[in-house]
Amino acid sequence: MVKGLSDLLKTNLETGIYGDEVDLLNRKTAFGSNTYPRKKGRSFWRFLWEAWQDLTLIILIVAASVSLGLGIKTEGLKEGWYDGGSIFLAVLLVIVVTATSDYRQSLQFQNLNEEKRNIQLEVVRGGRIVKVSIYDVVVGDVVPLKIGDQVPADGVLVNGHSLAIDESSMTGESKIVYKDKNEPFLMSGCKVADGVGTMLVTGVGINTEWGLLMASISEDTGEETPLQVRLNGVATFIGIVGLSVAVSVLVVLLARYFTGHTEDPDGTKQFIKGRTNFDDAFNDVVKIFTIAVTIVVVAVPEGLPLAVTLTLAYSMRKMMADKALVRRLSACETMGSATTICSDKTGTLTLNEMTVVEAFVGKKKINPPSDSSQLPASVVSLLNEGVAQNSTGNVFVPKDGGNIEISGSPTEKAILSWAVKLGMKFDIIRSDSKILHVFPFNSEKKRGGVALQGADSEVRIHWKGAAEIVLTSCSGYIDSNGCLQSINEDKEFFKAAIDEMAVNSLRCVALAYRLCEKEKVPTDEEGFNGWILPEDNLVLLAIVGIKDPCRPGVKDAVKICMDAGVKVRMVTGDNIQTAKAIALECGILSSAEDATEPTIIEGRVFRELSDKEREQIAKKITVMGRSSPSDKLLLVQALRKGGDVVAVTGDGTNDAPALHEADIGLSMGIQGTEVAKESSDIIILDDNFASVVKVVRWGRSVYANIQKFIQFQLTVNVAALVINVVAAISSGDVPLNSVQLLWVNLIMDTLGALALATEPPTDNLMHRSPVGRREPLITNIMWRNLLLQASYQVTVLLVLNFMGLTILHLKDDHDREHAYDVKNTLIFNAFVMCQIFNEFNARKPEEINCFKGVTKNYLFMGIIGFTFVLQIIIIEFLGKFTKTVRLNWKLWLVSLGIGIISWPLAIVGKLIPVPKTPVSGYFTKAFRRCRTDRNA
Repeated sequence: MVKGLSDLLKTNLETGIYGDEVDLLNRKTAFGSNTYPRKKGRSFWRFLWEAWQDLTLIILIVAASVSLGLGIKTEGLKEGWYDGGSIFLAVLLVIVVTATSDYRQSLQFQNLNEEKRNIQLEVVRGGRIVKVSIYDVVVGDVVPLKIGDQVPADGVLVNGHSLAIDESSMTGESKIVYKDKNEPFLMSGCKVADGVGTMLVTGVGINTEWGLLMASISEDTGEETPLQVRLNGVATFIGIVGLSVAVSVLVVLLARYFTGHTEDPDGTKQFIKGRTNFDDAFNDVVKIFTIAVTIVVVAVPEGLPLAVTLTLAYSMRKMMADKALVRRLSACETMGSATTICSDKTGTLTLNEMTVVEAFVGKKKINPPSDSSQLPASVVSLLNEGVAQNSTGNVFVPKDGGNIEISGSPTEKAILSWAVKLGMKFDIIRSDSKILHVFPFNSEKKRGGVALQGADSEVRIHWKGAAEIVLTSCSGYIDSNGCLQSINEDKEFFKAAIDEMAVNSLRCVALAYRLCEKEKVPTDEEGFNGWILPEDNLVLLAIVGIKDPCRPGVKDAVKICMDAGVKVRMVTGDNIQTAKAIALECGILSSAEDATEPTIIEGRVFRELSDKEREQIAKKITVMGRSSPSDKLLLVQALRKGGDVVAVTGDGTNDAPALHEADIGLSMGIQGTEVAKESSDIIILDDNFASVVKVVRWGRSVYANIQKFIQFQLTVNVAALVINVVAAISSGDVPLNSVQLLWVNLIMDTLGALALATEPPTDNLMHRSPVGRREPLITNIMWRNLLLQASYQVTVLLVLNFMGLTILHLKDDHDREHAYDVKNTLIFNAFVMCQIFNEFNARKPEEINCFKGVTKNYLFMGIIGFTFVLQIIIIEFLGKFTKTVRLNWKLWLVSLGIGIISWPLAIVGKLIPVPKTPVSGYFTKAFRRCRTDRNA
């Protein structure tokens, strides 16, 4: 069947399709591309609709409508529309800005989701293995499959050994299905659970079951992170406080109005029982009600959730540039709390550029290791056969005599390169013998094997794996003369050779084989499926030492983590001596004297401990060698029970449980399998440990930026509420009217969030301890800063409110209404200036110099400039809408001076010591109660 299909599709099952541009274009035209139409995300109009659903904004719109109607009725269309119309415009501006911001973040998340789906895989084209995007797979492609891969399209099995497919993503049943000639069909989107194989692609894109399924669903980007949930609780609590204050103000203003205590600037009472007509009274009540509602708008910090969304979206975009693709939003913030990183060695701490630098054949060290003249032809033949057939890699020799191309995992490539130098003819060896059965390399057993039948009908079983493990299964070895020797007396020699290579940071791999009696070899496919390859009485052929140098800069990255209070642990499947040598080289171990148990431990020893013992010892472990994925899982569980926030790296399919169990799972983008990536929270695109450290920086930056915004917003909340409440109770009027408060709301909610939530991380973040899981959002330092600034603003603005006419020499002004308008405009302008300058203070809550690095943050500077220009336009040109009057240059200088004074005040404030015990503990219960009530 497969041969007939391949002929119809013009595919060579050995060398694949031609793969030139014309061939690919013809196939895409005939069968379609491996893409499918996606459901469109929410449109801008949908976000606009959702933005105006806010209850307080709806109340303001209703109040504005009433005010507009009454204004036009009493004052005519020309003058009467200003009050209601200005509130309408202000509300519309808030809605548009909020919707635009949310829409932009939605587009960013959609782009990041697209990156997540763009899987890179290998296909066979023109006889060579090439890496392509999953979107570039075409009908007729021959695709090699191995453990952890995702089936990229619908197809049929060409050949395979122990190939097991997890079809749960399609069928919904977590059942592993074994594929063979009787069950050859493979479905797109499924994962390879075990074994190896090759498939022929027969259907792509919308012509697959997976494509039809994916085209019918849309990705949900509405995930709420733990920090967002916490902030929603804080916002609810502050909203309740604001609502209480607004109701109090409403009651006081209404009481003062109807008892005749509210006066116009000229001293005329606004309400006189029996004289004031209904329309005037109703209009005044609507204005009072509008002020109360606007206080709620200012008090409810809608900007808190927005700030989290902004900073997460910004961080995700920047982390992408730093080679980290975020799959789950919550991981961004959780990474800032990480107390330990359990890192793989190969490819993460090391370069993953492997070469064979030492080789023992028999008891003879071959120097140089690829010099075949020092070996008998029979040994070279067995070595070449074992390397060529017991490999998932490939060697492509161009017909035009170009450079040989070797593909596969770094270990496979190193051994294949070594064998090529020994004289291996890859294609010839592969065609000279027939593969009967394959035992794919297994990270639990740390070895893989293959059964072959040669041209002489002899059945040979080749094994390759961790040197000391393969050595235990050997009963003999072939010496450098090609003679078989018993290994019993020389086992210690080989162990010593392995230890010596391991001490020199070499990965030790042994190659061995054995003959198999024909009568023990199964004769049918069913028999092969259940056949366990014999792994005893092996004959050792060679032990090779593979060098994988440390990544440049990894020692500095480890030191940065240590200084930041994040302990780095190495968890590797390599020999304990190799692990120790690399750990010393990377700075994970400070000295050889530290390398004693349990600081350095074997996975076997750790797994044999009881749960309680594991929990006690886990804290002390720095290096775990010869560990299996299950050992990594046990270590993660033990550390988490001990209170650690654990980040763990992994690349193999069997690492999936540990990646899932950890607080933050970090999979490798280059060497990682699709199963590992699916189980992880963040994909490290360059497999580099330095990128993991950058993720920690960004995680801390997310938390720090949110705290900056909270400090800024609460300062505005406290100041605006206190000023209006005190003024309302004492004089029956408020200095900040509805439109002005809506403008302040826009400054602090949307523009403030955008300015402070996009601050890049600083080196100072990595000189702090990790943020604890239950550490309060509002620290004592933040309380000090915000109370100091709020007290200053309240004091200055209340002084202006009650004594402003005297200070500004306006008491004798004949036009009392104009004098009051000048005073209130100055209060409004000074209040906005305080917020603009306080944004600088909020940038650096703990540092004296709040201007450090500000010129590099163009967005921050742009928002400050934009806000300042808009304020000038509002005061000088839009006075009719905002109930303000133009100010002369002296009053502008006074406003600026009031704002600028907040800088030296902030510096003095930062010198005031704060208690170490958090004062936020008292509020925490209230926040939780609010969240519980809201959920109920």
